[in-house]
Amino acid sequence: MVDVPISGRDAGIAAAKRWLRRRTSRAVDWRPARLVAAKGGTRVSVILPARNEEQTVGAIVATIRRELMERVPLVDEVVVVDSHSTDRTGAVAAEAGARVVHQDAVLPELPPLPGKGEAMWKGLAATHGDVVVFVDADLRDFGPHFVTGLLGPLLTDPEVCFVKGAYERPLTTSGRFERGAGGRVTELVARPLINMFWPELAGFVQPLAGEYAGRREVLELVPFVTHYGVELALLIDLLELVGLDAMAQVDLGTRVHKHQSVTMLGEMAAQIMHTAWSRLERQRRLVATEPPGTTLLQFLVEDGVGATRSCDVRVRERPCLASLGVGVPAAFRGRRVPAVGRGWP
Repeated sequence: MVDVPISGRDAGIAAAKRWLRRRTSRAVDWRPARLVAAKGGTRVSVILPARNEEQTVGAIVATIRRELMERVPLVDEVVVVDSHSTDRTGAVAAEAGARVVHQDAVLPELPPLPGKGEAMWKGLAATHGDVVVFVDADLRDFGPHFVTGLLGPLLTDPEVCFVKGAYERPLTTSGRFERGAGGRVTELVARPLINMFWPELAGFVQPLAGEYAGRREVLELVPFVTHYGVELALLIDLLELVGLDAMAQVDLGTRVHKHQSVTMLGEMAAQIMHTAWSRLERQRRLVATEPPGTTLLQFLVEDGVGATRSCDVRVRERPCLASLGVGVPAAFRGRRVPAVGRGWP
């Protein structure tokens, strides 16, 4: 019998499977009382990036305040970053008890950029928690387990630096509820890219999930893509910075939220691809004779054959917050930080 050597990709998948067994837990495993006891003096911030989410943001904020601030002292602040909303998102969030900041009002000396990742980066700059939880503001049937689940590994295991939410994503269209049919960009674009180039990350059930948490000292050492590629970029950059075993995921059950149109899904997919390209270039795994095109031409069938829409899908990034004056934690001195995030000698 001839031994066939294991390729680097196969070894990465094997590592992902081992990690999946070791670093995956369930939200029900992390009871609030246990986490309060483990918290000690750790400060916890919850950030909700929000644009035109007046229908859902208030209920999310109210649940966090009632269950995790008043009933048990687990969360120290809830901040909603209003990302150019044209509805009452900011007012509804404030009425529910959140501190609301406008995206462009944080670090106003910097030229403003659009996008969800920009709102998240500004939220990180505007908060004070040692542990930071990000939650999308469009969730329906939100429960406190979305926060407690993400906090569990971080508050009980000092080796864990970052926790990602995992869940089932049903597709709800025209009153139909189709299990497991959500997350189309994940399954058609992100997951194949991850398995091709970063197979160690293949164990993340929802790599593009908007619910995750991390230690501030780590989050301030990575750049933030300002739009739809932010989740993929964080996974890749944190893998490089802290390693796979410092990352974990928690099963949060089922995530129900509003769905994007096919046109918007195409724009998201293009930005995910550009984000992967940028990381491959930065890691010197890709040599290109010229940069990829940044304009996406789409056809709007509902407006008649030949009707088109063009959008800019280039990747813009904010540098790591540490480069703006935050000191590098002693534990990370000398470690290689993604190049775009470097800002210190």
